[in-house]
Amino acid sequence: MLNRRNFLKNAGGTGALALMPGLNLSAGTAGQRRQGKAEEAHDDLRISLDGTWPFRTDPDNRGVDQQWFAAGKTTPDWEPVRVPHTWQVDARHHDYLGVAWYRKEFTATEAWLNYTLRIEFEAVFHSARIWLNGRYAGEHLRKGYTAFMLDLSHLIKPGANYLVVQVDNRFDDRMLPRNNSYDWAADGGITRPVSLCITPKNYLESVRVTAIPDLEKGIARIQVQTTVVNALDKQAELSVAWTVIEEQTGREVLSSEALRTVVRAGGQEAVEFPERVLASPLLWHFDAPNLYRIRVSLSRNGQTIHTKVDTFGIRRIEIRNAAFYLNGERVWLAGVERMAGSHPEYGMAEPESWIRHDHRDMKNLNCVFTRVHWQQDKRVLDYCDRHGMLIQVEVPSWGGGTFKGMKTDPDPAIMENGLEQLRELIGREYNHPSVFSWGLCNEIGGQNPPAYKFAETMLREAKRLDPHRPCAYASNSLHYTPEKDVTHLMDFVEWNEYHESWLGGTTEDMEKNLLAIHEAFPDKPVVIAEYGWCRCTPDRTEGDEKLISILRRHNAIFRRHDFVAGLIFFSYNDYRTHRGDKGLGVLRQRVHGVVDLYGSKNPSYYVLQEESSPVESLEASFQEQRLRVAIRTRKTIPAYRLRNYRLRWIGYADQDIPLETAELALPDMEPGYDGTHEFKTSLSLFEKIVVEVIRPTGFPAGETSLKLPAGR
Repeated sequence: MLNRRNFLKNAGGTGALALMPGLNLSAGTAGQRRQGKAEEAHDDLRISLDGTWPFRTDPDNRGVDQQWFAAGKTTPDWEPVRVPHTWQVDARHHDYLGVAWYRKEFTATEAWLNYTLRIEFEAVFHSARIWLNGRYAGEHLRKGYTAFMLDLSHLIKPGANYLVVQVDNRFDDRMLPRNNSYDWAADGGITRPVSLCITPKNYLESVRVTAIPDLEKGIARIQVQTTVVNALDKQAELSVAWTVIEEQTGREVLSSEALRTVVRAGGQEAVEFPERVLASPLLWHFDAPNLYRIRVSLSRNGQTIHTKVDTFGIRRIEIRNAAFYLNGERVWLAGVERMAGSHPEYGMAEPESWIRHDHRDMKNLNCVFTRVHWQQDKRVLDYCDRHGMLIQVEVPSWGGGTFKGMKTDPDPAIMENGLEQLRELIGREYNHPSVFSWGLCNEIGGQNPPAYKFAETMLREAKRLDPHRPCAYASNSLHYTPEKDVTHLMDFVEWNEYHESWLGGTTEDMEKNLLAIHEAFPDKPVVIAEYGWCRCTPDRTEGDEKLISILRRHNAIFRRHDFVAGLIFFSYNDYRTHRGDKGLGVLRQRVHGVVDLYGSKNPSYYVLQEESSPVESLEASFQEQRLRVAIRTRKTIPAYRLRNYRLRWIGYADQDIPLETAELALPDMEPGYDGTHEFKTSLSLFEKIVVEVIRPTGFPAGETSLKLPAGR
């Protein structure tokens, strides 16, 4: 078994993994990093390559001809940068679209030659070509937001090794997003983490878990698939088994029998296990994000040689009668979309601390439902899994310009690029319980023949790869003849509703449009996939007040119609974009959010927080040492059963010092709940009392503040 201790021993001690300065050593899998705690040794030995890399731009595209990929080619015009990295946040290169190069040197020992050595790039925007020791290792072209791995085993050598990466972020007609049609930052670089993965020559490449609860029987059916790779030059006879562990307790709750498989030399084999049944599963919900761990073990001659660990959740999403059901309960969902890469100091090379900052902020906004315009950093989905946020992850098929110049069919290169990105997306993110749906396109003009055929083909492939999740596309072409839109093929309707903004018109026009959409698709729930206010043209001088007005008035209309099953406000943040109409250099942006580029909150932040809460009203009164709190929950969007919520109060006095607090467990509250709860206080005089409704995940769901007259 290749764990860290054995590898170091076989390699001749800790000095055998002597790496160049700045190269960090860490063992384990992404699953361990997500949990942030010690766990059993896994057989993947992960060596982070994040840190200092020499870097230079190549505006004349001379690097290949001059063999910048050759060992020892670094010259003084290379400068040190920190990977993950994008050059677009450097004032000198903020508008540079072209080729750039990165280098990394690391040390290997003879022992490394006995193992499989792969390198994983979690994202390079948008095209990467890689060399090791002057020899070409491989490429990942025109797919700037999906992860990829390359096998370096045949190129590694004892001693110093020289890794070189060429990156290209020029606008491109043969990829998604196509050319310059999209509206976010074109940040070039090695934008997400990089690591070396060392495994035995026989190893597990992937694990896929399908976990579907039977709500009536109180069980879950677990289906596991894995891929076994044999990198040896002879046939391998192996066996595979798995166990499932409950994350909350660490208790093993299910296991499989071992299956034998024969893998040809240099080949791989998919292994599919018989279905197993888990009794009394803990279901995943945005208010109860229960997770399980699966550990798959690969053995040869009775000895375990490799294990692979991942997390998954058990939950059921159903769509029927124009409504969403989560684990059998009807839900009306609300949230907000975040545009990644918008902090001017980080761009698309966001550190985990900023990813967590923004998503914690979104949870404080009562966000339980979101979408994104492109494939996300895996740390985003890990956060959503662990803290409870449903997310639609999308292929960046953005805008009508995607199909410019095409008559009846999508361009073959665009079609194939879309399918490749979809396959990489679903292949990597399949196990995440937070992934609500696969997003296939955004604002493509769904009544245009090539766009229609593109969406239809993407839908067919998504259903082949994952028949269990819903699929949708965000349409901006439903304001006329909606019945002709490719929306009719999707599992639910997604409408980017910009009346009083991009579409003009009035709220009355919006409601008429909404009713026409429902008439065209009476059995499909409607998700308002975007709405809001953008100061995106010089004539738009109204700011946050206009955004607040649209948010409140449009929500009031959505709440009249229970077929509106989801609201996703656009957007959480002002965002950096090459099409920005405001700001200079690294601050070029669209002003569209409830926070600015640096995360500072506008007044609209607090309005969105209130509008997205399932608590419609929270009223408090205090008299004779008795605090009474009346709670009313919404009957419609956002609305869902509130289970295991808590009511907490804090009393302040003596110049705003918190002096007394208490809390109680609330009963299960259905949509439209109306109840009063009482506390007996020890103190009789307060200046202020703050009352909060707290979700079981610890995030606030509602708050009110009671200011009291002096002497009370």
